[in-house]
Formats: sequence, C-alpha cells, structure tokens
Amino acid sequence: MNDQKAQTETPAVGQPPVSPIRFRDLAQGATEVLVEHEGQVYRLRLTRNGKLILNK
Repeated sequence: MNDQKAQTETPAVGQPPVSPIRFRDLAQGATEVLVEHEGQVYRLRLTRNGKLILNK
C-alpha cells in the first residue's frame, strides 16, 4: 500500500498558507545553501542527480 500525505495540507486555524519556493531561487545559482534554525546551521545541497540533501 502507498500511504502518502497529500502535497497540500490545510493549514491550522489562524496559520497563513505556506507558499513553495524554488531551490534555484533560494540558492541564486549555487548548489547549496546554509539554513540557520534555532542556533543550528543546516546545509541544503543539490546533488548531481537533482535531489536535495539536508545535513546538520
């Protein structure tokens, strides 16, 4: 069986809807970006196969 979540979920009451952002717009031509979250830095990298990998 294939139990996949719907790609769009209804936001919680009082929450604005989430808008997708393209990786190429976020990275501005680079193949990776650094994302800071709660004092930790994460690396979001685009592979040669076009997949995204997130590392701490």
